[in-house]
Amino acid sequence: MNLPEQPQWIIEKLRQQGFEAYAVGGCVRDSLLGMTPHDWDICTSAKPEQIKACFDGFQTVDIGIQHGTVAIVLDHIPYEVTTYRIDGEYADNRHPSSVTFTSSLREDLARRDFTVNAIACNAAGEIADPFQGRRDLKNRLIRCVGNPDRRFEEDALRILRALRFASCYRFQIEAKTAAAIHRHAGLLRRIAVERIQTELSRLLCGDGVEQILNDYRDVIAVFVPELRETFDFDQHNPHHCYDVYRHIVHSVSLVPQEPLLRLTMLFHDIGKPRVCTVDMLGHCHFKGHQQVSADIAVDVLRRLRFPTELIHTCEQLVIYHDVRYNGEKSQIKRILNKLGEENFRRLFSVQYADTLSQSAYQREEKLRKLALAQAQLEEILCEQQCFSLRQLAVNGRDLIGAGVPQGMEIGRILHLLLEDVIDEKLPNEKAALLAAAKEYSKKE
Repeated sequence: MNLPEQPQWIIEKLRQQGFEAYAVGGCVRDSLLGMTPHDWDICTSAKPEQIKACFDGFQTVDIGIQHGTVAIVLDHIPYEVTTYRIDGEYADNRHPSSVTFTSSLREDLARRDFTVNAIACNAAGEIADPFQGRRDLKNRLIRCVGNPDRRFEEDALRILRALRFASCYRFQIEAKTAAAIHRHAGLLRRIAVERIQTELSRLLCGDGVEQILNDYRDVIAVFVPELRETFDFDQHNPHHCYDVYRHIVHSVSLVPQEPLLRLTMLFHDIGKPRVCTVDMLGHCHFKGHQQVSADIAVDVLRRLRFPTELIHTCEQLVIYHDVRYNGEKSQIKRILNKLGEENFRRLFSVQYADTLSQSAYQREEKLRKLALAQAQLEEILCEQQCFSLRQLAVNGRDLIGAGVPQGMEIGRILHLLLEDVIDEKLPNEKAALLAAAKEYSKKE
């Protein structure tokens, strides 16, 4: 394995001073998988003060010196160099209360989470792999280093990291590790929601998300308990071939791999069990599930401290995900007015994923209507047809100049004019709009 120039130079410089040094963790894992690492971490037998002495004259930053980590800055890029260490007790199921420096690479690798992250590489490209991480990479397995119960009790976030790795790399989780994940899932309640938010977003965007969400639904439900209502909830409806949860999960896997879109699919039908009614034929109906699902989405996303803008957009997409297109451009314009162009395009991605996660019943007709709606959107945008107040040929000042009284009446009349233009009852021309505005003002 070949290292990039700068990490190799750091490792070699430490070696020349009599210390061991290795690239370690995710950078080695990704390199062995043929991927480009985002950053390079280095571990060494040198103590923090010795690390700094080795790089006297270079910029160093004490980013975690109590845990043995010093950053070496080369060409404005920081490279973390950490002393071999043994972690003490994990009192909070997240952080070690103390660390002890060691001269043993094996002891340092033994404290790490998974075998695929416990592989090290020196400047000569020689691999240290005491826990068979390369074998697990070859077999596409996520396996804890040592006792999985102990690993998850030490740091419960490792539970979600295991799911995230398996989802993103399309790996399986080794049987004993998987069993421990299910046993200790409740420990996630002790993890900061910001960390859960980050791991969930990355997990959802993995190629293997469908299997992970199906196999570990009990884990996801620890921090999204609202999902439990959807588990095994049969829809008894010709439009559906999955229960509510499996429909949700399949749709997540089909939408583009963006956190916003995948979160939207995770929540788009979550409210169905709460509004379900059954007709005389035994068919289920879910009237109003869009708003209920949107309300749940907002509650969960706020609880997990997602950004406000993402929450609002997700809410809007969930509310509109089940809209039935009637073939009229006025409908497209009204949705465009509410969502804007970017989010309307996102809505189509949501609706295609939703449709393709349903049964084959009427699927072709649903897809035809979606395609027609998309074509209408493109036509409206290309021709710059009016769908918003800012596109009207008149504004509030024009109405005042025409004699319409100032105040709330101005806004009301502008909205009436926009409705008429959208419905093609009026052309978007100043003279026609001002004449109509005067008539509306007289009626009031």
